[in-house]
Amino acid sequence: MSDLKLEAVRNADARRLADLRVEAMRPSLEAAGRFDPARARRRFLDAFTAKDTRMIRCGRDLAGFIVVRRWPDHLYLDHLYIILSFQRRGIGGHVINALKHEAQARMVPIRLTALRGSPANDFYTSCGFQLLSYDSQDNLYQWNPMVSSPAR
Repeated sequence: MSDLKLEAVRNADARRLADLRVEAMRPSLEAAGRFDPARARRRFLDAFTAKDTRMIRCGRDLAGFIVVRRWPDHLYLDHLYIILSFQRRGIGGHVINALKHEAQARMVPIRLTALRGSPANDFYTSCGFQLLSYDSQDNLYQWNPMVSSPAR
């Protein structure tokens, strides 16, 4: 993964990332009967903060993006999307491991929410995240550096 890098974004990148999110979420939301591209785009744009967002690049190619909210008591992984053509290459795991190292250095857990029924649930559990709670739509996960090691 020597050509993998996280790159700062600008406010001008928001619409492009919103479109990427909509396409990445389409299969899971369609399966749940909840796909509304305008709503998904609007929800992302309404909460977009460039300082929390990084593009994931493989060489010069955009492979996806990550949004991490840094709170005093935890890191919240708000979004992690890898473009379909870049999936299954270990990119998501590499990005998660980098985030685990940050959480370990700060001694705070990482939390995230995943849509119930989404393949993302299997990915996060394979990365060592534990299910904390769930509702009719989402699962809440946590990775705790006090009981886990960063590598998956």
